[in-house]
Amino acid sequence: MKTAHIISIGNELLIGDTINTNASWLGRYLNEQGFDVEQVMTLPDTYDLLIRRMRESFNEADFTVVTGGLGPTHDDITKKVITDLFNTKLTLDKNVLNHIKKVFEVRGFTFRQSNADQALVPENSSILFNKKGTAPGLWIEENGHVMAVLPGVPHEMRYLAENEITPRLESVFPNRTVRSLRYFHTAGVPESTLSDEVIGDLSEYLSNGLEVAFLPNAGGVKIRVGYRGDNIEQAEAELDKFRSMLLEKAGDVIYGEGKVCNLADVLGELLIKQEKSISVAESCTGGRVSDTITDIPGCSRYMLGGVIAYANSVKTEQLSVKTSDLDQFGAVSAPVALQMAKGVAKRTGADIGVSTTGIAGPGGGTKEKPVGTVWMGFWTEEKHFAIKGIFTDEREINKQRTTSVVLETVRRQLLGIDSYPYNLTPVYS
Repeated sequence: MKTAHIISIGNELLIGDTINTNASWLGRYLNEQGFDVEQVMTLPDTYDLLIRRMRESFNEADFTVVTGGLGPTHDDITKKVITDLFNTKLTLDKNVLNHIKKVFEVRGFTFRQSNADQALVPENSSILFNKKGTAPGLWIEENGHVMAVLPGVPHEMRYLAENEITPRLESVFPNRTVRSLRYFHTAGVPESTLSDEVIGDLSEYLSNGLEVAFLPNAGGVKIRVGYRGDNIEQAEAELDKFRSMLLEKAGDVIYGEGKVCNLADVLGELLIKQEKSISVAESCTGGRVSDTITDIPGCSRYMLGGVIAYANSVKTEQLSVKTSDLDQFGAVSAPVALQMAKGVAKRTGADIGVSTTGIAGPGGGTKEKPVGTVWMGFWTEEKHFAIKGIFTDEREINKQRTTSVVLETVRRQLLGIDSYPYNLTPVYS
């Protein structure tokens, strides 16, 4: 098994000014490429520490990937560390220089000496040509070990990994272990329920070499299943066997497969297929549900519109919510959620109306209605109900989870699935 280390460079990463998304992306990427990622390090822009840790990593791992420190400012010292580490010197790469000049010309920026210095590269390196930016990546091979040095800008780093590093891996590391992965996306079911009750004992599959992980987030649980070995046919056969079991046991709560799968995208495809339209009335989510739906290209084929009804006056005037129900039950209640869902559908002419009204937090909760209490409404000509969730005391998580539950509720209704997210009990109109 070939080993890999990841080194992220930058004081901004250590003090929290910038979230280190590069390391997590590279971890997945290298794992999928058949490497065993042994270490992930985040280091400051400090010469002595960098050269020591990079030397150790280069000697210990088969493949070291370094990100950051290739920019034009005084604290970008990665190339200095590289030249000293490998006892080499910098040389001007004219192709890189011409590329940088062209980028500045197109953007109308002033070209400075510090920008030209980005075309200076260590003599012992091959260039990973960066079409997405000005800092080239570097590829260094020595004594059977490889170091790739990439820009810290995330989209530039990903471009170079996918387009420059991947082709090189095939020739430099031809005998990597096969690594096959499948992803299954679920919504509306807690991690413990999914693993213990819905799916159950996995010992048979684990003993056959599969690795299964449950990855929860505010919107649901992603299941990652992988196989590591020398035979791609065996890997795919074991994964197919697992998939068949999973779809049989958890098919109702799985909304999609693949590394990237979006619940809103899946819902949009269903709405198009069934020629249904939808509109949204939101209070506590403040437009989050509508924003999620309209993030999908082509959503105008099914998304008619929405109303952000934060104030009670908007609920009554725009959505025909009864003032008497607001007075008697409060804005966070089943009657109000029911009327909001029906009101927005009738006002826009949609086939489906959904609504949210709740206490997102962190304040505003009571003993009867604690923070995280949310009522979500659903309306069609055939069915009209509301469901109540009590989520967390975190405002952002409550918005995310409410949005996920609303979308998952619509998905299940469109598919005729006779269950509700998190086994919530519906209140019918």
